[in-house]
Amino acid sequence: MDNKAAASSPSPQEVEKMLRDYQMVQEQIRSFGLQGEQLQVQKNELQTAKEEVGNSTGKVYVTIGGVIIETSRDTALKNISEKSETNEVRLQSVNKQLNELKSREKSLREKITQISNSMQQ
Repeated sequence: MDNKAAASSPSPQEVEKMLRDYQMVQEQIRSFGLQGEQLQVQKNELQTAKEEVGNSTGKVYVTIGGVIIETSRDTALKNISEKSETNEVRLQSVNKQLNELKSREKSLREKITQISNSMQQ
């Protein structure tokens, strides 16, 4: 039985690669987590802007390339809606990638734990 266990256990190089992959996945999870947080903040800001512009009765101004210009309420709402849609697609994409990375991290963690436990026996 020990021969079978020894034959199926990964080489030190394979273990090192697995650990590197695990660390890389953790870094990617942190990165995508931050991107997701930033997109969520943008989503909240766009929602607030949509409400403010929707409730406005006076002039509406937008910033384009550092220049403030007057625009119609309808144009401003249309631009906010377009940005909101783009933001939502990006947020969904980031969340999907984040979930895939978390799944990969869990799988790698389980393999590493299993190898560690078998080495201690």
